[in-house]
Amino acid sequence: MLTELELSTLADRLLVAERDRAPIPPLVESHPELAAADAYEIQLHNIRRRTAAVVGHKVGLSSRAMQQMMGVDEPDYGHLLADMRLSETIPVDVTRYCYPRVEIEVAFLLGADLPGEDCTEADVVAATEAYAPSIELIDSRILDWRISLADTIADNASSAGFVVGAARVPPSDVDVRFIDAVLYRGTEVVAQGRSDAVLGNPVTAVAWLARTVARFGVRLRAGHLILPGACARAVDTRPGDEFRASFTGLGDVSLSFVGG
Repeated sequence: MLTELELSTLADRLLVAERDRAPIPPLVESHPELAAADAYEIQLHNIRRRTAAVVGHKVGLSSRAMQQMMGVDEPDYGHLLADMRLSETIPVDVTRYCYPRVEIEVAFLLGADLPGEDCTEADVVAATEAYAPSIELIDSRILDWRISLADTIADNASSAGFVVGAARVPPSDVDVRFIDAVLYRGTEVVAQGRSDAVLGNPVTAVAWLARTVARFGVRLRAGHLILPGACARAVDTRPGDEFRASFTGLGDVSLSFVGG
């Protein structure tokens, strides 16, 4: 376990890296003993310093495709803040980020609080008000995406932004395990997958998240948006890109980029 001073110092480094868009070497290079629990304390330290409200949570690296792409073997987890919310109609400036990428996810909108350490999949389904189509914008403040699990957890699970489409589909209307998702850049298909790429069932990921963060006094609350993980690999973004994600039973969501 790192000392409070070490945790605070590493949190400061990540905060400055995000502010200045100046990625830093992996934290585990200077602190090889950095564990996931330490990393989440670093994340929480920076979340408490943000003025934007917490509007949800995310699971990342929950598919084999993403774990292989990033070189890790288990999921990470982070917070979603109000100032991360993006619009389908306002292009995103890529110069605000270090290494922006997009990925497609089935979003969960909670209508009730979830239990903590004893949360089950049945609890998640009962508490979910609706599913919705979403695109998550991820970014890394770690140099060249050279992340370990501890690095990405400390870096708020590489969170950067999210956009949610208009559809709101009750859990009773769709089997969330079998939603096909396709990501288009313009007219070109650049990624595709199915929702069961997320731990076999995205509900499983949300229940895992509720149990995991409860150890740190964090709860998933009514009104929160939960992103359970990507259905397919992440795709790099470039100025001028126009993405559209299409989900069977949920409809579409789009996100575009500008900058130079």
